[in-house]
Amino acid sequence: MSKDQAKAKAKNKSKKTKDKKVKPQGTRILGMSVGGFVTLIVLTIATVLFYVFEKQLFGEGSIFRTEISTNKFVNTVFSKIPALLRTIQIVGIAWWLSSGLRSILRVTLNRSSREQTIVKLLNNFLKYLIAIIAIFLVLGAWGVNATTLLASAGILSLVIGLGAQSLISDIIAGIFIVFEDEFRVGDIVIIDGWRGSVDEIGIRATKVIDWQGNVKIVNNSEISTIINQSKELSVTTCTVAIAYDESLAKVELLLRDNLAKIREAIPEIVEGPFYKGVDSLGDSSVNLLFVATVKEEDYYVVRRALNREIKLLFDANNVTIPFPQVTVSYLDQTDKAPKGKDAAKTAAKADAFSKAQRSVSKSMEDSNE
Repeated sequence: MSKDQAKAKAKNKSKKTKDKKVKPQGTRILGMSVGGFVTLIVLTIATVLFYVFEKQLFGEGSIFRTEISTNKFVNTVFSKIPALLRTIQIVGIAWWLSSGLRSILRVTLNRSSREQTIVKLLNNFLKYLIAIIAIFLVLGAWGVNATTLLASAGILSLVIGLGAQSLISDIIAGIFIVFEDEFRVGDIVIIDGWRGSVDEIGIRATKVIDWQGNVKIVNNSEISTIINQSKELSVTTCTVAIAYDESLAKVELLLRDNLAKIREAIPEIVEGPFYKGVDSLGDSSVNLLFVATVKEEDYYVVRRALNREIKLLFDANNVTIPFPQVTVSYLDQTDKAPKGKDAAKTAAKADAFSKAQRSVSKSMEDSNE
């Protein structure tokens, strides 16, 4: 097989794989799955039939009110069939309404992260609302007086309210979080020292998932302080050490000539990287600080990539990165440092580069400094 044939075969295989990936999971009609659409038709037919045969099924002259056996238990069970049918109808309609509204919301409000946040909050709210209404309707179908029950609920609410203050606080806090746009689904936040991506803002609690997949569930009312790291671009930092016997001027000129290449090697960098200068003088090393502006989701990716690219650059140019060791040596920098007129020129160029870098990256200070 020739190289051209092999390339064509690989290309066709890749295209087939891509086609499989983008293949929809199922046919959808008006934003609903086929199963949901069929359920809607069945529920519609059942509702029409119940309405047409109202008296025969649920009225005083219902066929289910007649005694079909001398056994009292059998007659009692038979008489409860209308209530059972009503229950199935109510539960089915409630389920379809909940699923249908969720599908409609996803289709109409699923473009931006803010809309996704509102969708999830509305889904939770509608789910509980539909469930409460369905429960009262089912109780009514079984002969329970809903009006009396509501009156009793009003009395009980005074008692329960004392114990439900935190729940009410959570709901109100959740509404404020969404409509004040403090953070959205997909934002990277820090809540009580926990850093992760917002997975869901519910009517009661917020879910945050860290990079390891651990889920933290926080009650909305307990979110007192939060750091939203997705609002603005972040500044990632990288500290690389060089040995004391290295010529700092030589290293700075090396960086001047190669920072642009490092930028090309790391496409996630939005701005930079910049050389901030000597961050500290360690026990056995001179520590150089680098910064770059990135999206928050690329923060650690860029930091690791910067470490790698600078290490490769130093290795290629015989710049020593110190590591713990026990040595007895006489350090002579005369071999590495430029001499005579070259020394003055090199120092001047390095000094100009260092000052320019400090100036251009002045606004990009690490918050931990």
